[in-house]
Amino acid sequence: MLHHVELWVADLERSAASWGWLLERLGYEPYQNWAAGRSWRMAETYLVIERSPALRPDTAHDRMRPGLNHLAFHVNGGRAELDALVEAAAEHGWTPLFADRYPHAGGPEHCAAYMENEEGFEVELVAREFRQGEGD
Repeated sequence: MLHHVELWVADLERSAASWGWLLERLGYEPYQNWAAGRSWRMAETYLVIERSPALRPDTAHDRMRPGLNHLAFHVNGGRAELDALVEAAAEHGWTPLFADRYPHAGGPEHCAAYMENEEGFEVELVAREFRQGEGD
């Protein structure tokens, strides 16, 4: 089981707003809060965002370079819950990716949304309960 993921971010408050909203909608609960970071937890796994003092200046996350491309999360429920998340996401700093192929950018049997936040982090939200033909 994954213990935790730590993402270093350039703007803690902006990242906390977008990640916090998304993670709490997915069922994570606020876990830790300190001057340079925040975390959210579900069961034994947690996600950390941190504005580390060791962060190199003038660098930004780039999902197209070697390293982390994206994180994928299950969305409990089916297409309706996924649609609700996608609809509300823009108000919380997320922009859709591959919108012209939503919700099947990952293939016809994969129901998911791909989004990017203002700092360039990508998430994939996968409908846990999806049956082909549902809500197409």
